[in-house]
Amino acid sequence: MRKLASLALGVICLFAGGAMAQDDAVTLPKTLVWTSFDTGSLGYNQSIAVGKALEDAYGISLRVLPASTDLSRIAPAREGRVPFALAGSDAFYAFEGVLSYATPDLGPQKLTAVILAGADNGVAMGVAANQDINSIADLKGKKVGWVVSSPSLQSNVRAFLAFGGLTVDDVELVDQPSYGGAWQAFTNGQIDAMTAVTSGSGVLEQAAASPRGLKWLPLPFSNTEGWNRLQAVNPHFGQRKATVGVDIDAEHPLECAGVPYPALITYTASPDLVYNVTKAIDLQAPVYSKMQSGTSGWAADSEVFDWVVPFNEAAVRYYREAGVWTDEDQKHNDHLVARAKVLQEAWSKMDGESGDDFAEKWMKVRADTLEAAGFPAYFR
Repeated sequence: MRKLASLALGVICLFAGGAMAQDDAVTLPKTLVWTSFDTGSLGYNQSIAVGKALEDAYGISLRVLPASTDLSRIAPAREGRVPFALAGSDAFYAFEGVLSYATPDLGPQKLTAVILAGADNGVAMGVAANQDINSIADLKGKKVGWVVSSPSLQSNVRAFLAFGGLTVDDVELVDQPSYGGAWQAFTNGQIDAMTAVTSGSGVLEQAAASPRGLKWLPLPFSNTEGWNRLQAVNPHFGQRKATVGVDIDAEHPLECAGVPYPALITYTASPDLVYNVTKAIDLQAPVYSKMQSGTSGWAADSEVFDWVVPFNEAAVRYYREAGVWTDEDQKHNDHLVARAKVLQEAWSKMDGESGDDFAEKWMKVRADTLEAAGFPAYFR
């Protein structure tokens, strides 16, 4: 964490004081930076591809700083040390102020989205192809990867198990230091199952090429009860028929879960920077989409505008100019902005509170305040 912080501080100094790269369409700082998931992860690999396209087009340098935990990845952006952070489901938890954010020094986060990438891949539970595990229910008694300090990945495990009528008590959770470490443990035979985005990650390709092989457990859309249980744990998960991924294609799709991934979020980036980054990423989509699987979802016409965190106003300005932002999108975003205000109102009621029962108190105040304002609580 100290190493990440020092790197981020050094880079943000370059970012704040560097010259600007400019052409007729886009103005960017010479050095741009965001935090990312582990080296070798889908988010990291996609960031490198996007960065290469921006470098070639505008002569800038994108520094991608990998972090192994949700909190250490978002903290530099929250503290204003870097302008952007890459996120996944943890953006939802941060926005809502739940799980690891249900603490006196965090709470609901004032973050906004710049990119919520759509994709043809999905989120699923991977298991060894040479084992007799063919459904979520078959995971009972098996070893499942449990990434410490990553509530989002832990919640994914809980949600998938719930689909099969299981809980974490029905499996053997094996602590792992990071997402990449969990998949290395899978390849080495130390765990039987792990969640993942189905494409674009070197660790998945390594797992598939190992003697164990890799296959995905389906989440059939016809299983309404299973989906109800899954979404009770992860309300931000939707149904998605993945056509991109390891051993997945249009002729062999997988019924699984889907979320925007990755998400590029910000707390403190200026409107001009957000606008120009959004524009540059969209304009270079034809370039980076040829470099890395799944990156076409970063383009403006592939964004997921109806998710669970609000878009930044400057990003919306570009999406409107690009002709992809509709009145319905604006209505949805306004609803999320209103929800954010209610969450902050609830948080203000916790002023001066602390102690071991803080999270319990906060979750009640949060749920009561949201429901009184006509919003679903999602978490209790």
